[in-house]
This record gives sequence, structure tokens and C-alpha cells, in this order.
Amino acid sequence: MQIGYKLATEGFAPTEIIRQAVAAEEAGFDFVELSDHYHPWLEEQGHSGFTWSMLGAIAARTTSVGLVTGVTCPTMRYHPAIIAQAAATMALISDGRFTLGVGSGENLNEHIIGAGWPVVSRRHEMLREALEIIRLLWSGGYHSYKGQYLQLEDARVWDLPTELPEIAVALSGEASIAVAAELGDGMFAVEPRAELVDGFREQGGAGSVYGEVPLAYAATEEEALAPLREKERWALAGWKVMAELPNPVNFDAASQTVRDDDLLEAFACGPDVEKHAAAVGSFVDAGFDHLVLHNSGPDPDAFFEFFATELRSRITE
Repeated sequence: MQIGYKLATEGFAPTEIIRQAVAAEEAGFDFVELSDHYHPWLEEQGHSGFTWSMLGAIAARTTSVGLVTGVTCPTMRYHPAIIAQAAATMALISDGRFTLGVGSGENLNEHIIGAGWPVVSRRHEMLREALEIIRLLWSGGYHSYKGQYLQLEDARVWDLPTELPEIAVALSGEASIAVAAELGDGMFAVEPRAELVDGFREQGGAGSVYGEVPLAYAATEEEALAPLREKERWALAGWKVMAELPNPVNFDAASQTVRDDDLLEAFACGPDVEKHAAAVGSFVDAGFDHLVLHNSGPDPDAFFEFFATELRSRITE
């Protein structure tokens, strides 16, 4: 089992994200995972730097911690040929520490190119074509591809690592499970649902199983709740809503009725190591082996100390 730390690029300035990555390595995390957004979920979050620039800087400032995108959409805002090149370069400059996490995207980030927001079935087909293009380019040489939605013409990724990055595919249901099992090296999910892991395995999926664990560490439960009310209430909408809303103002409107009790149910809040360990354990019990701790508490450094001195030993014992 590996333990990672979620670097929320919507919540902190790019320089702070890089600093936190270095601190996460020092605290003993096995990897860090960066969200890849154009917009934040809420205006109150206030940031959304370019993830691939931050990845390069983190690779240069760390030596052992793994680097994961959680997740990149390689179909609209980025063409898959660009992601094939970017991921190959990241694997080289990080000495093989990079994993490409991909998904079918959210309207929030992809509508900016003015191409409209496809229905979910089309998004899954686009993701399938994108992964086929990435795999094709990673095979070496020049390639062209003519899909129903995506095309490639005489393209070659010149700098390829000897060992290609793993691709972990985000999934939430049958259609995305099929894509992940066929074209991924692993899977990524944000809910501790054993049926997702089982479905992935039953369809032939192998490799790492990433799960994002929602935590909020602070000295008291109330101190943990305060930043959740302000910046994290969007997370309770569920992916069927989160994938569709176009702007932070829409997430603000959709989350106005979220109550403290809802947040307490969704996040492990406060200083109790057993509460945090139980949240992690729900993912372990569901079959996840790469656990991404997403701390939304007010003080990242306090969480790093908590992890190093209490939580890590508790969840790996």
C-alpha cells in the first residue's frame, strides 16, 4: 500500500503547491497528486495554476516522491498528442516517478475552448480515442489516427522514456470501468465503493487502484469545519452534477444548502487519529491500494506533522 497527498491546485498559489510537495516528501508520503484544472470549483478557493509547470518544478525539487495527475482530461482543453508528449517528458525529468491520471473531464474546465460540452457517452468515447492516441504515440515513430471525434496527423513523440508512465483512469460506472480496464494500467476513484474495484478487476483491469480520501485535520472539529464551509462544500454535489456545471458561480449556487452535518458525514474532521484512520480504512476495505489523503483543513503543515507522527503508523500497521 502507498500513501499519497493531494495537492489542491485550486486552493493554493503555484509556489505554495510546490512548497507543499517538498514538505509532503519530507513528511514521508510516497507520492503527491495534483488536480489539473483551468478554473477553481468556487471563487473562494482563489487559484488554479498550470499543473504541468508545477509538476516540472516539483520534479526538480524532490528526489523520491511520486508525481501523479489527479486527473487530466486529454480530449478537449488538451489534445491527447500534447499529453502524450508532456507525460513522456515528465517521466524522463522525474527519473520514472510520474503517473498519468486521466478522466473524461468536467464542463468547468473544458468549456473554455468554445466547443460545447458533450454528453457523457460521447465523453467516454472521446477518452477511449485519446488513450488510443497516447498509446500509439508512445509506441515510437510517426503516426496518424482518424477517430470519430479525435484525429492525429504525422505526429511523433521524440523523447520517450525506456519505461513508459502508468496510466490510471478515473471511473465511476460501467462505461468508464470498461475504458479503464481495456486501456489503463490502473484506476482512480473518489468513493470507497468496492463494486468499482471489483468491476475493474472482473473486466481484466490490473495495476494500481487510487482512491481519494476526504479529510480535514485541525485542533478542533469546528476549526476543521470552517474551511470546509467556505471552500469545500462543492464536493458534496456528486460527480453527475460536478461534471456538468460550467463555472464557479454555479457550484456556489448548487452548494448553498449544504449543512455542517453533511460536511461532517463526508469528511473526517478534527484531531482524532482514529476518525482519520477509519476514513482511510473504508478505502482499504474496498480494495484500494494507493490512498490519496485530501486534507482540507486550515493548516497543511500541521497535517504533515500529524501524518508523520501519528497517522502514517496507524494506517500502515
